[in-house]
Amino acid sequence: MAAYLLKSKNLINHLKPRIGLFGSIVSDCSLSSCLTHYQKSKFDPNLRNPDEISRIKSTLFVPRRFESVRAEKQLSSHDVDDDEKENSQVLEFPIGKVTFSPEMKFEAESSEQCVPCYRILDDNGQPIAHSNFIELSEDVAVKMYINMLTLQIMDTTFYEAQRQGRISFYVTSTGEEAITVASAAALRIDDVIFPQYREPGVLLWRGFTLQQFTNQLFGNKDDYGKGRQMPVHIGTNKLNYFTVASTIATQIPHAVGAAYSLRMDKKNACAVTYFGDGGTSEGDFHAALNFAAVTESPVIFICRNNGWAISTPVSDQFRSDGVVVKGRAYGVRSIRVDGNDALAIYNAVSAARKMAIEEHKPVLLEALTYRVGHHTTSDDSTKYRPADEIEFWRTKRDPITRFRKWVQQNRWWSDEAESELRNNIRKQIVQAIQNAERLEKPSVTELFTDVYDALPLNLREQESSLRETVRRHPQDYPPDVPV
Repeated sequence: MAAYLLKSKNLINHLKPRIGLFGSIVSDCSLSSCLTHYQKSKFDPNLRNPDEISRIKSTLFVPRRFESVRAEKQLSSHDVDDDEKENSQVLEFPIGKVTFSPEMKFEAESSEQCVPCYRILDDNGQPIAHSNFIELSEDVAVKMYINMLTLQIMDTTFYEAQRQGRISFYVTSTGEEAITVASAAALRIDDVIFPQYREPGVLLWRGFTLQQFTNQLFGNKDDYGKGRQMPVHIGTNKLNYFTVASTIATQIPHAVGAAYSLRMDKKNACAVTYFGDGGTSEGDFHAALNFAAVTESPVIFICRNNGWAISTPVSDQFRSDGVVVKGRAYGVRSIRVDGNDALAIYNAVSAARKMAIEEHKPVLLEALTYRVGHHTTSDDSTKYRPADEIEFWRTKRDPITRFRKWVQQNRWWSDEAESELRNNIRKQIVQAIQNAERLEKPSVTELFTDVYDALPLNLREQESSLRETVRRHPQDYPPDVPV
């Protein structure tokens, strides 16, 4: 008990200076464009020059303790009359100095203009005039393109395999390939990933093979999850990729806890969590942002705002200007990015990672995109959205086509290379499926392992009962599962 109390005391002392409210956020610039006009932007206006902001303290991104709650007079009585004296008082509060005003004014529910969207490449793959971005090397750019194209072909093939009854379920990333691949390229292998279920692009970048993907989908004996998880619910310790959970938004606070641990251990790494717009309607999202801000944890929140939470459009989810403005409410740096622009995603995540690690600041990144595919193989999105809308985003706003144009303009890619790569990927996936189908399933024993060091009596009884049931009713159980 004494050791426990000592450990608790140390943790409390570590948290003490970090518990408090954040300062008011003051912006001195107006937003110049609406969401519908993609224009070059920077991080939220209050973040244009973090060093200068720190100096003048126009934004307080530091926790404050209760030093005083009494009103102080800012102006000398020699300079103002009695009425002005009364109005010039300020209240010293943990969030900062709060001025008083005789005018009753409610803050508007939203600004007149939408937060602009950071973009580098236009729809034709041409850099926008005066764009300032990190130059990619040929190797990195080509690898990004290959991974994006691989993901697209992988999705198409596995979707068809599910329709053929060869696998039970699948989730595509169609239309959102740039977000996961480009963000993964901007991160490091030591950065810990807390995914939702539309992030296979991160795994591809980190070296997860097509055969490993296929083994997981078929749940065979070479599946890392030993057949216990749904298809696409992948996890791998080797690649710092936490196992996918179907429950919406639960990974978000987990990422903050991991980020806080990284900071306490003084690691040169951050935690990154991905989620959809629907995830921001869960309480876990809000608790996580506040927790991250207060503890100053190095975490990047990447929201794939694709317009739809299954069949629920964003217009039915919230009345705010998307997701980006929610970060500011919790004292979290935020940026809105064109999710179909691989270069913009790469640059924004690179900058966010630097802020998270070097300044111990959480960052929220809202990537505007569109879910071209159905939510899952269990969904038919044409029942709740027009087919021509889907087709427009598939043909006019495709992130892969846009990035390919830019890569080819740099003479790093050709039509011949494109044709060869497509054929090669298809052959690899078909071969991987054939290999996966031939492998046997994990033994029934694996249903009971990896939790307890020594299996308790009740689980031993359950295992014995299951084996006996399978032997008595073999027609009701898959014949390829070893008993």
